[in-house]
Amino acid sequence: MEFVFEHVRKEEADEVLALYRSLVGTPFCAWTADYPSRSDVDFDLSRNALFCLRNEENGEIAGVISIDEDPKVETLSCWTKELQPGRELSRLGVRESYQNQGIARKLMAGAIEELRSQEFKSVHILVAKENKKALASYKVFEYETVGECFLHEHDYWCYEKAL
Repeated sequence: MEFVFEHVRKEEADEVLALYRSLVGTPFCAWTADYPSRSDVDFDLSRNALFCLRNEENGEIAGVISIDEDPKVETLSCWTKELQPGRELSRLGVRESYQNQGIARKLMAGAIEELRSQEFKSVHILVAKENKKALASYKVFEYETVGECFLHEHDYWCYEKAL
């Protein structure tokens, strides 16, 4: 299968929300029936900050990722001052039928290239402390654990990587 990394189109908002909802309650997922919400999807689309990995064969969205602008995250004291400005990657979700095929890694790589093209100096990621699968992944990709926080009713590890 071949995939392409690209912006999600506005008319795909319902499909993205359905993908998010399909992952609620799956192992290691900290999402709830209320988060991510339609307003999160619409906000990401309004900023042209929602990306997908699309199956070129059938046009299906295999997974999504957002380049987030959350003041609560950006103002955390743990981020390295010399690596600013940075942006958070968030709302990474892979359709269950595409999981364990390297889709999340390709989404991350595409989003990081997008951040580089916008001349950001670092990437920030919050990972729910109970998400063992994601925690293992970010260590492999050489993200540095720089702190922890409590946001959105969850405990998170704060990861950072220079671009």
